[in-house]
Amino acid sequence: MIVAWVVRFSAVIAVLDILSPLEGRPRHHAHYSLAINGVVAGTAFAGAVFAAGAMLVLAGALRRRKRGAWVLTVGAVSVSLVMHLPLHHHLVALLNLAVLTLLITARRDFTATSEPAGRLLALRVLLVMLTVSITAGLLLAARLAPTSSFGTRLQEVLAGLVGFTPELEFRREYGSTFLMIGLNTLGALTAMLTLGALLAPARQPIRLSNAVELRVRGLLETFGTRDSLGYFALRRDKTVIFSPSHKAAVAYRVVDSVTLASGDPLGDPEAWPGAIQAWLDEADAYAWTPGVLAASEEGAIAYHRAGLDSLELGDEAVLDLSTFSLEGRTMRVVRQAVNRVSRAGYTLDLTRQNQLAPDELAELEFAADVLRGDEVERGFSMALGRLGDPRDPDLLIARARDGDGRLIAVLTFVPWGPDGLSLDIMRRSRGTENGTVEFVVTGVAEQARDLGIRRISLNFAVFRSVFERGSRVGAGPALRLWYKVLLLASRWWQLESLYRANAKYQPLWVPRFICFRRAVDLPRVVIAIAEAEAFIQRPRLRWLKERS
Repeated sequence: MIVAWVVRFSAVIAVLDILSPLEGRPRHHAHYSLAINGVVAGTAFAGAVFAAGAMLVLAGALRRRKRGAWVLTVGAVSVSLVMHLPLHHHLVALLNLAVLTLLITARRDFTATSEPAGRLLALRVLLVMLTVSITAGLLLAARLAPTSSFGTRLQEVLAGLVGFTPELEFRREYGSTFLMIGLNTLGALTAMLTLGALLAPARQPIRLSNAVELRVRGLLETFGTRDSLGYFALRRDKTVIFSPSHKAAVAYRVVDSVTLASGDPLGDPEAWPGAIQAWLDEADAYAWTPGVLAASEEGAIAYHRAGLDSLELGDEAVLDLSTFSLEGRTMRVVRQAVNRVSRAGYTLDLTRQNQLAPDELAELEFAADVLRGDEVERGFSMALGRLGDPRDPDLLIARARDGDGRLIAVLTFVPWGPDGLSLDIMRRSRGTENGTVEFVVTGVAEQARDLGIRRISLNFAVFRSVFERGSRVGAGPALRLWYKVLLLASRWWQLESLYRANAKYQPLWVPRFICFRRAVDLPRVVIAIAEAEAFIQRPRLRWLKERS
């Protein structure tokens, strides 16, 4: 947005002007400027620096059309204008006046509200930074002015944090300047970090409440057969927005100002447009970028009618149990692996979670954690990851044991309507017989038939068609290049191996799409997807993690 870049430019010019050396300035104005040798212009200088820093921080929120950022920027530019006048920096003052005029002229463009979660985070940042700043200021003041009383030092530290010059009995002449620069810097840093937290893009939404979860379960009970990813809307780190009729809903999470929905809307397809529009209206209200991960073709069409574009992201592997069999030449490799593991004495049982005894659940939870090892817990669109939670009594659990009775593999499946399953977690010991996964998957398929299950959704293969066609004779140069790029990426993210692992079962391939509003939004949506699925992990302090 042009206004944001103009504010950034004016802030940079202001900083460069304030920090410029004395050479070249009129001698009678020298005492108003900060020279490289440390001459400081007191309150006017501190206020001008703070205003410039605040403008730099606020520019990002201005780009997202935040109304609160506009109000604060008007205030910061006004302070900068007033502070530069006594410094006799007239060119900067005129630039600030022009920016202020631009902000007032464009005021109707800033309609987005700030995320409520940002207020709590900003309060946390403010309290922590104030504690650190006051403590550091008191320690520094005690060292530079040891004869002053604690009460006097505290009063002057607080004054220094807001830009005033501390007046204490210093042991050295440079003490006053040194303490003032330190306190002014800490005060400005506290203010700017608080502003940044207040206006930062939301990372996590309000958690799924019990009341909302009950309504979502009601939609799944009636329309749960439509989408294999529907049950994953019950993840506690998602939130749900309903259509006006409450017959449909969109489940999403906010990641860095991207409101990321997963799968198709829940509920009655006739009410999908209302739910999608409510989700988009909320996105516009907060200036979030809308994106959808893993929508089916029907869901992508619904999002397209609401104004979103789409690209095919990959395919979901679905086993049709009415036709699935180990017989035939195409299943020879899987059949041989299963027979080899069976001869080694491996066994498999399939049980609903609510039918397991407490000690069995405890064993499962412990084993699943151990088998995961140090691997990152992934999942947003196709993972629930709460084995042992009583809220999921119909979770189907497959347990594989070796010839000695040790639990060496655990697979869990969430309901996909009354006659379907969707893979949740798959964990196995690395020291097991080669072919253990094939043994478990085919065993689940065979035993699930007795439970009335007709279809099982396995993993999602990203860019499946590229891996399938890229190595064939006759593939074009663009396809071959894309294939080689994906092979390189597979060294870190196992893209090809996941496709191969699913393809061996001869599944039905169901296309899944990524949806976005504009082409320029696609990179941000992809980055948000990578972060939501834990392919990108940002280091965060523990006290900054929660935004709810």
